[in-house]
Amino acid sequence: MERHAWDSIIQEVKEARDFSQLRALRDRAHDVFLLHLPSEEPFEWNGGVNRLHDTIIYRTIEMTERILCEERNEQVPLPYAFLLFGSGGRVEQTLWSDQDNGLIYADPGDEKEAEQAKAFFSVLSERISANLETAGYPPCSGGVLCTNDKWRQPLSGYLAMTNEWLAEPNWENVRYLLIAADLRTIYGDRSLGESLIDSFVSYNQAHPLMYRHMLQNTLHHKVSIGIFGQLIKERYGEDAGGVDVKYGAYIPIVNGVRLLALEAGIRVTSTEGRIRLLLARGHVPDEIGHDWLDALAAALKLRSMTPFQLEEGHYTSRGKLTADLLTRERTTELKLCLRIGNELQKYVKKVVHSEIENRKKAGECW
Repeated sequence: MERHAWDSIIQEVKEARDFSQLRALRDRAHDVFLLHLPSEEPFEWNGGVNRLHDTIIYRTIEMTERILCEERNEQVPLPYAFLLFGSGGRVEQTLWSDQDNGLIYADPGDEKEAEQAKAFFSVLSERISANLETAGYPPCSGGVLCTNDKWRQPLSGYLAMTNEWLAEPNWENVRYLLIAADLRTIYGDRSLGESLIDSFVSYNQAHPLMYRHMLQNTLHHKVSIGIFGQLIKERYGEDAGGVDVKYGAYIPIVNGVRLLALEAGIRVTSTEGRIRLLLARGHVPDEIGHDWLDALAAALKLRSMTPFQLEEGHYTSRGKLTADLLTRERTTELKLCLRIGNELQKYVKKVVHSEIENRKKAGECW
């Protein structure tokens, strides 16, 4: 991608004065990125896409906060951080990503300050979410949003909530824990998000049985490849004959690597970053780790090649590579990616079971 053109768009985003202008810049960049997808190195291309998203989201929050404070003639009552979850937290958003976010703020000193903070951040969150939608990011259908009380709390509230999930690790609570494990601060006081992650990782390190509960969720999405190495294709509907790249290739890799990173005490949230740290710290053999990087690169690229459409002004995709896009070259690339993903899931299962058994033999109490 031509660097000067890219830098120009980023600079325009930083200087944007309204949210419709941000949407226009996003649309312009969208076309440019798609044009360069086939020829770009996947990690470099993904990094460029996510730098665009980060800059748009940051600018949206920055402008929204300033406008609200001017309207109310007051300052932000407490330090806060705006959090990204999901693909945004992992720095792996597609061109059609939606909102997966939250807001965390410092603990108030007294009841009056608590009420003021609650009211202010409620309004700020509503405004940010609405402005992000104007900029082209629809709300998460699963409700992981800063407008949801669950995902907008003071630090002590977040800690209490995650501790409840840890104390009762049923399927739904573990799902929330794995969502929280991918959080990344995009704006504001980074120490707030880091405190939450530190608490979560420390608990897991001291209670390795949690990895067994997480393993069930981690392996929930099966790789879309059969026992004889054939692609498992969609049988019905618009995507019949195609392959689910999002849930059949990308998500299994993401989930497996996340669990290994948590087990190793790694706090980086991007899947690429997690694999590289697992390699650097000797948690995984070089050949295996580099295979995972190759599979992740293929999954990121193929996921972004899936057809998209505009629905009510928002980019959306079903995450499926349609039959007409499954050329011989792409089929070969996808099969290799899926084979490695399948081996990754087996590796994760083996590592987690081994870790638990080793802790038992050592007589650790958890």
